[in-house]
Amino acid sequence: MPASVATLLTFVIVLMLLARTRLRHADASFALWLPVLWLTITGSRFVSQWLSLGVPMSAGSDSEGSTLDAIFFGTLMVVGFFVLLQRQIAFGEFLRANAWLALFLAFGLLSVAWSDYPFIAFKRWTKAIGHPVMALIILTDPDPVRAIRTVLKRCSFVLLPVSVLLIKYYPEYGRSFDLYDGMAVDNGAALTKNGLGYVCMTAGLLFVWQLLWEDDGHAARSRTTETFVALGMLAAVLWLLYRSGSATSATTFAVGALTMIAIRIRVVNARTLTTLLVLGLVSAALLEYLFEVYEQTLLLLGRDPTLTDRTVIWRDVIALQGAPLIGTGFESFWLGPRLEVLWDKWWWRPNQAHNGYIETYLNLGYVGVFLLAVAILSAYSSIRRSLVTEPVQAPFRLALLIVIVLFNLTEAGFKGVHFMWTMFYLVALEVPVVAAARAARQQERPEAGYEMHRPRWQR
Repeated sequence: MPASVATLLTFVIVLMLLARTRLRHADASFALWLPVLWLTITGSRFVSQWLSLGVPMSAGSDSEGSTLDAIFFGTLMVVGFFVLLQRQIAFGEFLRANAWLALFLAFGLLSVAWSDYPFIAFKRWTKAIGHPVMALIILTDPDPVRAIRTVLKRCSFVLLPVSVLLIKYYPEYGRSFDLYDGMAVDNGAALTKNGLGYVCMTAGLLFVWQLLWEDDGHAARSRTTETFVALGMLAAVLWLLYRSGSATSATTFAVGALTMIAIRIRVVNARTLTTLLVLGLVSAALLEYLFEVYEQTLLLLGRDPTLTDRTVIWRDVIALQGAPLIGTGFESFWLGPRLEVLWDKWWWRPNQAHNGYIETYLNLGYVGVFLLAVAILSAYSSIRRSLVTEPVQAPFRLALLIVIVLFNLTEAGFKGVHFMWTMFYLVALEVPVVAAARAARQQERPEAGYEMHRPRWQR
């Protein structure tokens, strides 16, 4: 098929899928387009990078950033703030419900004071506020389940077909060369294979969730069509994961999907979840201690036991951290002399630790890691409780939380304007006032609220 025909066909498919989403969710708030734009750009390439398509990605750390990107993200955030001001959010209750995340953000702001580059650190902290803003726009929607699905579907319906198009018909844009070994890799609409991987991982979990907990608020014919669309998107996800070769994303997708399946067939429930997780962690630690299962598995799969020198980089960056308690300041480690030292050793010029927890330690020290860890545990506790009260939304939140925790073992997702950072806030934030308002609406119109999302076996 000629590239021009494939481009036109892709364009038509994307428009049809987006139009279908609009028809199925005609009452969706227009404000949901804000997180759609945010996630589509953070899950692919920044606006400036799309406009300079074909220009190789710099391996360095651009401390100033692009003015065009700053305007784009700043505009979304400002409009997002206005949207949230129009919604009835009890900020006192909201802060109490999300105390650990609020403390984490507050400590990040405080750390600007001891950064060697306070102005850059403050700009980066300001931009990072966009993550909770976009997540709140989704979660404060009158129907957050549909809002989550609508936003992530719209992103998937754009990024997945475009990635397939770029890989198959425009390899000069959809493929790149690995800085580590020089091998050609497929990255689709993203800048790297791992970028494509985590977008596919999230989209895959979305469509598995949809298939397991279908929306019964539409006619049978419409649900059948939606099932075929979900299966088609899952096929694209699996093909793109295979082409990208992102082992982390493929593994975490499998873990997340199995988690939702286990909940759906009642192997796991709110009572047994913690016990099973603890037993799994203890068993994994014991097997690793006795048989070095992790390294042996990597060798069996033909993977590098150092995770492409990640473990060596971890030792190097930790050795350069001069303030273990409070860190070097928000997003400040990869600036100045430390960066020069690392670039002198590593010819491919790393600009992240490839581990979200080590990245947090470098910038915010032990205090930041502690606050992040407690925020994760707090999110888990909230999701565990909601397995009973929100049986449709909770399995997806749980699967995504587990995936994010695992993903950050080999990639730094808790960093900058990162797609996975927004996903974390989406599953971790609690909005008490919305839950109360939704309960009141369900008493008035149960057929338009939670009831339409309940699995048939619970009716």
